[in-house]
Order: sequence, then C-alpha cells, then structure tokens
Amino acid sequence: MSRRVHRPRIQARLRPQAAPEPAPPPEPPQPEPDHPPSEEEREPGDWRASRPSSPPQRPDDISEGSEPPRPIRTEPASRYANLNYWKARRVTFYRNGDPFHPGVEFRFKPGRDLASIDALLDRLSERLELPRGARFIFGMDGDRKYRLEELEDGASYVVSSYKTFKAASYGKKNGMWYGGTGTSGWSRSGTRKQSVAESDAPPPGGGKPASGRVIRIINNMDHSIQCRVLLNLRTTQPFEEVLEDLGQVLKMSGAKRMYTITGQEVRSFSQLRNEFADVETFYLGPAMLPPALSPGVSAPLPIESPIRRSRSRANVATAPMIDDTRNGGRRARSKSRPRVLYAPEGEIVRNSDYTLLEVLKEEPIRVTIRGLRRTFYPPIHHAPVDNSPPDKKLQLDWVYGYRGFDSRRNLWVLPTGELLYYVAAVAVMYDRDEESQRHYTGHTEDIQCMELHPSRELVASGQRAGRGRRAQAHVRIWSTDTLQTLHVFGMAEFEAGVSAVAFSQLNGGSYVLAVDAGRESILSVWQWQWGHLLGKVATLQEELTGAAFHPLDDNLLITHGKGHLAFWNRRKDGFFERTDIVKPPSRTHVTALQFEQDGDVVTADSDGFITIYSVDSDGAYFVRMEFEAHIKGISSLIMLSEGTLISGGEKDRKIAAWDSLQNYKRITETKLPETAGGIRSIYPQRPGRNDGNLYVGTTRNNIMEGSLQRRFNQIVFGHHKPLLGVAVHPDDEMFATAGHDKNIALWKGHKLVFATQVGYECVSLAWHPGGGALAAGSTEGHLVVLNADAGAHVATLRVCGSPLNCLQYNTAGDFLAIGSQNGSIYLFRVSRDGFSYKKSNKIRGAQPLMQLDWSLDGNFLQTVTADYDLAFWDIKSLSPEKSPIGMKDVKWSTFNSTVGFLVSGMWNNRFYPMTSLISSSSRSAAHDLLISGDYDGYLRLFRYPCASPKAEYNEVKVYSGAIHNARFLFNDRCVISAGGHDAALMLWELVEE
Repeated sequence: MSRRVHRPRIQARLRPQAAPEPAPPPEPPQPEPDHPPSEEEREPGDWRASRPSSPPQRPDDISEGSEPPRPIRTEPASRYANLNYWKARRVTFYRNGDPFHPGVEFRFKPGRDLASIDALLDRLSERLELPRGARFIFGMDGDRKYRLEELEDGASYVVSSYKTFKAASYGKKNGMWYGGTGTSGWSRSGTRKQSVAESDAPPPGGGKPASGRVIRIINNMDHSIQCRVLLNLRTTQPFEEVLEDLGQVLKMSGAKRMYTITGQEVRSFSQLRNEFADVETFYLGPAMLPPALSPGVSAPLPIESPIRRSRSRANVATAPMIDDTRNGGRRARSKSRPRVLYAPEGEIVRNSDYTLLEVLKEEPIRVTIRGLRRTFYPPIHHAPVDNSPPDKKLQLDWVYGYRGFDSRRNLWVLPTGELLYYVAAVAVMYDRDEESQRHYTGHTEDIQCMELHPSRELVASGQRAGRGRRAQAHVRIWSTDTLQTLHVFGMAEFEAGVSAVAFSQLNGGSYVLAVDAGRESILSVWQWQWGHLLGKVATLQEELTGAAFHPLDDNLLITHGKGHLAFWNRRKDGFFERTDIVKPPSRTHVTALQFEQDGDVVTADSDGFITIYSVDSDGAYFVRMEFEAHIKGISSLIMLSEGTLISGGEKDRKIAAWDSLQNYKRITETKLPETAGGIRSIYPQRPGRNDGNLYVGTTRNNIMEGSLQRRFNQIVFGHHKPLLGVAVHPDDEMFATAGHDKNIALWKGHKLVFATQVGYECVSLAWHPGGGALAAGSTEGHLVVLNADAGAHVATLRVCGSPLNCLQYNTAGDFLAIGSQNGSIYLFRVSRDGFSYKKSNKIRGAQPLMQLDWSLDGNFLQTVTADYDLAFWDIKSLSPEKSPIGMKDVKWSTFNSTVGFLVSGMWNNRFYPMTSLISSSSRSAAHDLLISGDYDGYLRLFRYPCASPKAEYNEVKVYSGAIHNARFLFNDRCVISAGGHDAALMLWELVEE
C-alpha cells in the first residue's frame, strides 16, 4: 500500500489548483513515507487541492497489491520546489565493537527533523542498547563526526558511549541477521529488531489477533516469579498441555489451573480469544483456590535464575507426561508440542509457524541521570510492579540529638516540664519523666530560630528559605498543647530565612518581631493574631545575632550582632528611630542580651566581657559597668527571678553565677567536661525559681542537666558533624551510627547504649552478620573494628589512602568488601566472630564508589559510583563484570544501591522534579518496600519493586540538606534516617495508611 509524507501547510497554499499532470522524469530517491494514505487519497478521481500529494516512491518500496505512485503536480518556483529540501538522509548505525549487531536504519532531514547532532544522539540512545547512551558517532574508518552535515545518505556509521572506536566487520552474517549498507535491505528481518508485540498487534481496522496474543503469567505460589509469553491461540495442542508448559516456564510442577486477577478460571483457548481478550495478567497454579480468594502466600527462598541454564535444544529436558483421568490411561503427547520453552537470550527468533509459546524479553528501562542516559536490564523473574502507593506511611517516632553547633537561644522548659528544642525542621518536646517525645512538624525547611510566648503555651518559630513555593521562609505561631498551627505570616516577605524572632512583653505577647536573614537584615514587627505588618526597617547589618523587645516598652526594640548594638523606637506611623549604642566600626561582637528588673540592658560579647547599659535623665544610654567574665566568647545569658545572672562560655566551657544586686559579684562557677562541648544555651529547670538547677545545650549537640553545686550529666546525645554511616543489627531492633565527629554510637530503641570516640572521621559503617562486631571506614582509609556489645576498640587496619565510602559483609560473614574513593574494591577475610581480618585481594577500578551490595551466593558485587553508574564485580575472577545483561538475574542479599532496574522508578518520577538526585535507598527485608532519600531532604516510601516512573509513594520532608542514609530496622517496623546540615538522626515508625 502506498503511503504519503506529511508536508508543511504552506506547500498546499502555494500549489495552483490545476489538473494532474504526467509524472516528470525520475528524480533522486525520496524518503520512504511513514503514514498510510487517507480516505481522500484512495480514489484517483477524488483529489483535493488543499492536501499535498505523495512524493514518488522507489520501486522496491511498493509492496505487492499497492497502488502505483501518484503523479507529482507542478509548483511555482520556490525553495519548496527544490527536491533536495525534502530529501531525507538514510543512514545505518551500528553498535561499537559488535560485529553481529544488525544495525539500525535512521532517516532524517538535517535542519528540519533534527536540529543538531545532539538531538540525533538522544534519538539513537532510545534505539541502541548502549551502557551509557549514545555519545559519539564514528565513520567506518574511525573518524569522529561532529555535525549532521557530515553524515552522508546511504552510508553506515558506528555509535559508541566512549571516545574509543573499535574496528570490526560490521553487518556480519550470524545465522539470524543478514545486514548490509546497500538498498537490498535485510534478508530475514527488517532494519530494526521487530518485537513480538508489534508483529502480533491487532489489525488497523480493529478486532482481535487471530494467531496469538501476549500475556503475563504469574506463579500463584510465588508471586515474584512471572513472565511475558507469546501464546499461539491456533495450536492443535490440548489446553491442559499448554498449562503444563506454562508451568515449566514459571518453574513450577503440576500447573493445572489458570485464573484471572478477579478469580475467574480460564478453561479454553476460546475464552482467551473472546471472553478474556482484554485481560493481560493471569495466575497459574495447581488445583487450588484462585488468587483472589486464596490467602496470601509468603514467598519462598529465592530460586536460582534460569539465565545460567543452557538455551540449546539438546539441554532442555522435555516435560513429564500428564495422566489423563478421563480416558483411564496415559495419553500420548501431541506431536506439535515444542521442546524449547525459552527463546535465545539475544532476541526471539521470529518463525511464522511457531507451535506454542515464546518467552518474551521484558524491555530494558532507560533512565536519564544528570543528563546521561543509563540502561538497566530486567531480570527474567521478579515480583509484579505495583505503582500504587504503599499501604504504610512514615510517622516520626523519635528525634535523637539537639541542634547546638550553629544556633543560639534554642532551649526552653514548658509548664509541663518538657524540654523544648529543635532539630532540622522538627520542634521537639521531650518529657524526661515519661521518656516520650512530641513533635511539631509544620515546617518544611530547617528551623533557624524560636521563641517562647510569655504565657509559655505558644511558640513562634522561623524557618530558612528553600526551593519552591512550599519552602518559602516564614514564621509560624503554634500551640505546645495541641500542636496546632495558629497563624502563619511572612510568606514572600523574607529573603533567605528568619534569623531571629521575639514576643513583646507588656501587651501579653501580641507583637512579634522577625529579622530577615537576607543581605539587608530587615527588621519587621507583626500583629500576629491578624497577620498585620506594623512596620519594617532595614538594619543593613551583615551578621545580626539576635533581637528582642524591651520588657518595659513594646515599641522599643533592640538588635545586636557583630560590631552592632542598636535601639529602635517604632513610631505610630510605622517608621523607626535608630540609636546606635555600639558603632559599626567596633570589633565587639554582641552575642547575648538580657534585662535587669529596672530595664537596664545586660550584654555579653565574643571577648568574654559582660556590659551593663543604663539610661540617664535625658534618655541617653551609657555604660554603667563592664567586667571580664569568661575567656573569649560568651554564648548565653539568663537572668533568674531573684536577680542572679547566669553566663555560659563557649570556649572555656564554664558556667558562672553573678549577683546583680551586689554589683555583679561572682557567686560560683563550674565547668563542663571536654566531651560535652562549649556552652550554647542555658535555661532553668524550674522557671521562676532561684534554685540553680539548669539545662545546658552545648556546641556538640548534647543537652546536660545539673546545677552549679553538683556535676552536670548528659541526658541527650547527638552527633555534631556530618553523619554518614548507619548500620542496623541483623536480628534485633538496634542500629549504630558513625560520623565525622569521630564518634561511633550504638542505639537501642530511644536510648543510647554507648558512644565510643575513635581516632578518625568515619564515613561508612557495617554490622557483622553474627551481631558481635562493627566495622567503620574512615576518611583516611582506615578500617576500625569495635566490639558491638561493649563498644571496646578491637582493631584498626590501614586499607588505602582514600576514604572508604562503603563496606559490607557477605551473607556468611566470612568476607568484607570495601569500596573506596579511588574506585577499587578491597576484600578481607573475616573470622567467625568478626574480630580478625586478613587482606585477601584487591580489584582495581576507576570511579569513586558510593554504595555496595553482595550477591546472595557471595560470588558478585554491585556498586554505584559517584556519577550513578552501576558496576558489577566478579569475586572469583577478581575482575569487573563488563556485561550488565549477564548480571540481570543475580539475586542480591541487600539492595542499598540507588540505581538498577528494580529501583528505577525513583528516578525521572512523574510526581516530583526530574532534577531530584537520590542520595540513599534501601530495600526492606520482606522485599516489599523501598525507602529513598534525596539531596533536597525528602524521605519517600515506595513499593518494591519500583520500576516505573508512575510509581506513587508516601513522603515526608523534615530535612533541608541531603539525607545521607536511610535503612529499615530488623522486622521492617521502623526506618532510621540520618542527614541534614545538623547531623539529624530520626526514627520513623511504619504505620497503616
């Protein structure tokens, strides 16, 4: 049948409406048309002038029974009359280094169909199965092509992912394909590998396929085993024998029943052709209840993949015979019964007289990451892909640690006795008596500042600015009792974030001030119940540390920072009058602010001095007193009810008490241990009392409790530098963490078991399968081994000079594999208890390795590089495995890799930006859930396997930085996540949706 080529509408407007003329002499060959003729063009007499006619066709393009080529109408002289403008180039592309590749023919018009060679490479990436997509085009002589104009019509070229050209006899005969670059075409197949689905598609006029159909069959005893098959509906073989053959494909014996998903039984080919023509998935099983009615069957142990099985006819055993109970004897098998159940791995052989079925190869998935296309090949058997969201969701159960390394004034005590502080985007209320936490999770980015209302029942908190409308900087007013958000204001008002908030005192906290963290440090005052902006002014201070209302005047505000201490008097018209107490040229950095009962201002600075400012009769402020209280910086001041001033030093770790009624005479002082860190925030345990019992937040993200008369004890421990290493116990709900602060900590439930200081910054952590040892990898290439029961140091081994980014024990626990920043894999033999290590081998690599997984049999490793390339390693041959197709059916004991076929749905997902980069992922022990974290701080829960960009999920957002690690705990009831700018460690409980 002849076909026509679409042309621009302008051509139809330029054509004169004249009668058809005889065809001119033959012109150069035109591109092969792509579409069948419309109804208007089927009758020669029914020609319409408004539609362009078909271009001339080559004789070899006209199929038997098609219409002769239609004559060309004359056109006025224009550039559209030039046939070279319409001519498409016909080029054949081969895969680099593959002499048996049949080649892919591509037709395009330079400048019209394709604008550049990059666009052509994108199209070729979809057609050629290259490991990293199509990136380079070479001529047959190895000369690289840079422009579309260099590609000649009728020529052949080689496409590669790398810059190296491999010379080969491309277009070679291999028994199945016969290729050439001439016009004769292919002898056994088209120019592109024809898929079964295309060849057996329904006819254009509608209806059902007469010869066969493609269905998916699932093993009802193990739903992880499934396959797509091409079933011949015209076979003379009995339907019972067909079911037995399908059972062989699914590696099950005694398959006698076929059911639909709804539980309807299929009994004949006629039902498949008519009644169930629209059903694509069927379940196979013995004589038992249908899948919709039978109880859930847990998946057995993983079955060895058939990829290792020989695909030749001589090595495939015939299936056992089936007893025919109706005839009372053994029935002879049909002569048409096939002996080969699996098609060759390279491609399905297309025969027109196939007898029963052919196993279809599932299409590989191509994912674009950082602009590069990756191809992942599907295993033959895997669990069905379900794109619906999981039945469970993440609910925050516990927040470990405290944010003290980069924030000030961030610790309070509520009337209920709960400690109030914040970590990442979560406000934590910790009840020490009940050992419980409550959480306010209304913020979408990290909380930068917080203040308690004078009633101590409301809280104002401000967050930093993130990307997107939901992540704009703003202030939230919420209740500590109900955790309900009362008011939100400042959307689109703050530039980079909110660096300080404070409530007014005299009018019952009706006013709130907020300081923008942007370049101009804008100070604004709000009537928060109504969200009214009462006034704002640019302070123009680069480093503004804090701000507060004067306790005796709600219209008098004070700001302080580096070389800055200023009073702002807000007038009724909204303007501010500024009075500088410390002039900007000063080097003094005012770090803390408090007030005496009569309104005098008490400040502390980075030099360790405390200064008291009073007001004279004319209203001018002057320095009444100044004295040195600490060595170097003072980070916190708190005025108790009876005039006692408590000060905390950031560098000297001292807490001192001063009597303001006796000219600030020193009362007493104490010092925190070095492991606790410097003072960051101080708050009395019983506000309103003068008993000296204090809570102290430190710069190392710890919270201490005690008094000046007795020692301080640690009640909250946290990592204070980037936290990268997380490992879970193999048979208990325990986990361990390791970070750049040189601490390795073990946690059980909500409590810290131990925290051991080691000599190196740690970036990775693994737990021995026996449960008795912990192995940590350092940034300097050391392997540190601890006793997991007591936290005692066992051994330190020098592995290499690069960071050990990932390490993992095999299932048996007798080998430890370490992936390094230098791209190499280091293998260590491990004793049974996990305390003795001996270096075994090294496999050299080139790219930094970030994640690592062992195969179930311990023979292979899969790793993910920093550029998200998936690499495989053969442990027996001690070499990289270069064929990803050969590794597609390997079973993995863990799946912590962020890329792969079964986790590809996390990438290019339609429900969130394609630019999202996954930083961590992990598969549950039951193989039904997948947790992932990205560099934007989103934690997402998917179903596993997750192999579709349409996969839905449940997500939470409490981090601003990258989530470095997320793991399921033993029994899959909880998830532990670590990351963010403040080394936030959080425990999530999986609850029913």
